[in-house]
Amino acid sequence: MTTTEQIALKVRKDIIWSIYHARSGHPGGSLSCSDILTVLFHRVMSSNTTKEDRLSDDYFILSKGHAAPALYAATATKGLIEAAALKTLRGIDSPLQGHPDVQHLPWVDVSTGSLGQGFSVAAGIAKGLQLKNSPNRVFTLLGDGELQEGQVWEAAMFAGHHGLSQLTAIVDYNKLQSDACNSEICNLEPLTDKWQAFGWQVIEVDGHDHQQLMAALTADPTSTQPKVVIAHTLKGKGVDFMENMPLWHGSVTLSEQQYTDAMTSLGCSLAELEEYHNV
Repeated sequence: MTTTEQIALKVRKDIIWSIYHARSGHPGGSLSCSDILTVLFHRVMSSNTTKEDRLSDDYFILSKGHAAPALYAATATKGLIEAAALKTLRGIDSPLQGHPDVQHLPWVDVSTGSLGQGFSVAAGIAKGLQLKNSPNRVFTLLGDGELQEGQVWEAAMFAGHHGLSQLTAIVDYNKLQSDACNSEICNLEPLTDKWQAFGWQVIEVDGHDHQQLMAALTADPTSTQPKVVIAHTLKGKGVDFMENMPLWHGSVTLSEQQYTDAMTSLGCSLAELEEYHNV
């Protein structure tokens, strides 16, 4: 049986492969959220019973839209994208654009890229489900640098006020953004206190520990409160020369040697590298 850890490793390899061929993309934050997306898609979100072209009857919104390579690689493991299509990332006429686009992919619930907006739409969807007495849930993934957007805290206040208990936000808390550490640009701490002040249930986890992620994402929300999972992660996770380095936030072009080194760091054998080459 394939474990979620094995799936997440495949997701990371596919992220590097697709960004290498695109000659552009955001590897750092895509690698840091691979475990989150894998556990969410494979173990947490409900099965799809309504449409074949949907991921789930629940909703997922990638508010940190620049991590699209991770979204595409993770959904490929669910069969919504052909693995070979990952090679077309950011290509002209490719459905796999640099940010998720509802016009190209029927299972994308919201086009994202402008930071903060995806989270706001997620709160709106959760309010709609609440009004309809629908049991479906809404999950949204935010970057930590994204939390510097004022719109995020307007939506957080709205969700707390309306008791949107069907809404779960996940913060990919890798402590870095495009230029430097968050703490050097606009410090987020005390982050837990901030969310609690807006009326949210807060759970902090190791964002690379699948058991912790599973427990947090399936925990029953406290009465009438939305939930936020603060997932402590490592930017560039799995690729030694990318880890904890703002340089690899994006948009970067990988040389052939950097691509090979990154895939080797992720455990690719020569035979596996050849398989990727032949796709």
